[in-house]
Amino acid sequence: MPSEESKTAAPDEFLQVVFNIPVEGPFTYRQPEPKEKPATKKVGKETAPVRRGMRVEAPFRGRLMTGFVVDTSTERPEGSFKILPVKRSLDTEVLFGDTQIDLARWISRMYFCSLGESLSVIIPGGKRESRAEFIPAEEDSFHIPAQLSPAQEQALERIAAGKERMYYLYGVTGSGKTEVFLQLATQTIKSGGAVIYLVPEIALTHQLIQQVQSRFEGAAAVWHSKLTPSQKLKEWRRMQAGEVRFVIGARSAVFSPMENIGLIIVDEEHESSYKSGQTPRYHARQVAMKRCILAEAKLVMGSATPSLEAYELMNRGQIVKLELPDRVSGGQMPVVESVSMQGQKRAISDRLTEEINKTAAMGKQTILFLNRRGFSYFFHCRSCGYEMKCSHCSVNLTYHKGRHRMICHYCGYSRRPVDVCPECGSLDIGYSGFGTEKIEEDIRQLFPQLRVARVDTDSTRKKGSLQAILKDFKAGEYDLLLGTQMVAKGLNFPKVRLVGIVLADSALNLPDFRAGERTFNLIVQVSGRAGRFMEEGKVLVQTYKPQVSAIKKAVEHDVARFYEEELEIRRQLMFPPFYRLFRIVVRGRDKGRVLSVIENIESLLSPVEQVDSSTEVLGPSPCPIEVIAGNHREQLLIRSQNFGKVHSFLYQWHLGFERPRGVHVEIDVDPVSLL
Repeated sequence: MPSEESKTAAPDEFLQVVFNIPVEGPFTYRQPEPKEKPATKKVGKETAPVRRGMRVEAPFRGRLMTGFVVDTSTERPEGSFKILPVKRSLDTEVLFGDTQIDLARWISRMYFCSLGESLSVIIPGGKRESRAEFIPAEEDSFHIPAQLSPAQEQALERIAAGKERMYYLYGVTGSGKTEVFLQLATQTIKSGGAVIYLVPEIALTHQLIQQVQSRFEGAAAVWHSKLTPSQKLKEWRRMQAGEVRFVIGARSAVFSPMENIGLIIVDEEHESSYKSGQTPRYHARQVAMKRCILAEAKLVMGSATPSLEAYELMNRGQIVKLELPDRVSGGQMPVVESVSMQGQKRAISDRLTEEINKTAAMGKQTILFLNRRGFSYFFHCRSCGYEMKCSHCSVNLTYHKGRHRMICHYCGYSRRPVDVCPECGSLDIGYSGFGTEKIEEDIRQLFPQLRVARVDTDSTRKKGSLQAILKDFKAGEYDLLLGTQMVAKGLNFPKVRLVGIVLADSALNLPDFRAGERTFNLIVQVSGRAGRFMEEGKVLVQTYKPQVSAIKKAVEHDVARFYEEELEIRRQLMFPPFYRLFRIVVRGRDKGRVLSVIENIESLLSPVEQVDSSTEVLGPSPCPIEVIAGNHREQLLIRSQNFGKVHSFLYQWHLGFERPRGVHVEIDVDPVSLL
């Protein structure tokens, strides 16, 4: 925690303040004006001076804004401008110190944003503190560390004794990576260090959170987006005070302010949710690497399907690879089978129908996965080909039968369905494709005897509903669980024999160079839910393209061969991990203005190609999803093998570039999606 400064401000002490705006600071202010109080009353805490590391409310361009005090000085800056006082301090104690400011400066430079924007994503926004609720432990929570397998023991010893900075637990689903992580955490805390444990989605880690809370009782905190700002502020203060030595959470938990960080864990390292979609567009894995360098800590990552970037670093020896080849709970890897959907009349094939019935007869459970919610993909006219698109985005609307609305999954726009084609008046219309809502209806008709639960963002809007469904499924209250991404990872159900992937092709058609990698990862991860505690686990992968490499290799569980082939394709196409990418997106409501700005940026950036022969500017071109929420979108891509020089060139351009009115300019370093 930062050291306390004097409680008495110098007569003319100035504050250097930054704000959450895309404008470089800092801006100079004076201490707040002292409040007049009756002589009979003592001066309250609010008269204490504002110090470095506090938040303030200050006037900025005609309005009051929250700012961060990054420095104080008794020297007045040069110039004859008027220096205003801040209105008040939002903190009575220092909230952030050198560690957070240094990290924010690195984020600011790395991801092309202002210091205020980077501090705003690090520092909690609550005005007052309130305690977060812990998740109550279930009766079958793990309280005693499990007996390690020889491979787990070897990995634990290698990391504990190793001098290297980065390690990777590369093991099949169910191989016990979590237990190794937790025992490493225990060792780190016993030796006086603190631990950050990152997970891709906190809502799906109920079982893991219970293990953490039972093992690190009183010294653990859970950090996630569902906490209120006040709860986050309370947990932040506990971390600062040294009460918390273990933090588990999603992406932003990487900023946890504990001193003496000894270990950062990145579970399911391949997940794209570790990348922020808003300014600053940081990747938690990159921030974790930086924090480990600054704190001289160890970074341990893990997945059954590493990102190609991590896989290539393991090949080069820059990350220590530790393999966990076997499942530790007694279950065998499931038998995976592809099912061609050619000629099938229903979304649930005859083969999948047969296995669902067989699984139910055995008293076991089934999970069905579909990478799309809603009732159907889209509305179209068979006469003229009209498709009902969002009026604000260049995507099709999805029909939700339960709400009887056509809904855009990008901006939320909705409208009532129609009975005739709005374009030609034809009655020959229909809904193509299918979503979880449609599959649920089909399942209830095909298997009226089964108890079915659906898990997607539509069915789990109510607080606690997701955990309730998962708990009931684990207890055997349901025979079949149907869901989207929520059932694809992190879940561990002893009675699940069968996993069906309703349509494995949905991600393959996206115009993104990572489409094959994502499809492969998804099949392997979903397959990992089957047969964890039994010998006979089965996975059926329904597809129209069984010979596509991503699907074929996932079905064969030939991970090494898929990575070899995909890496060779990436090498030939000059894409990551062999080249680094920078993506610049210009968006705005006036298409002409957007085009003018992107063309101007292209001319300003074209000299970057002189850095070396590997550097190339691609575009400008429309984004694959050209319009979102009424904003037209154009993009430039810069790819290069010389990341440092290109980054420096872009950073200097970014500092001098005047943001034009009426458009937004986004710079994304190492984008995970090009949509």
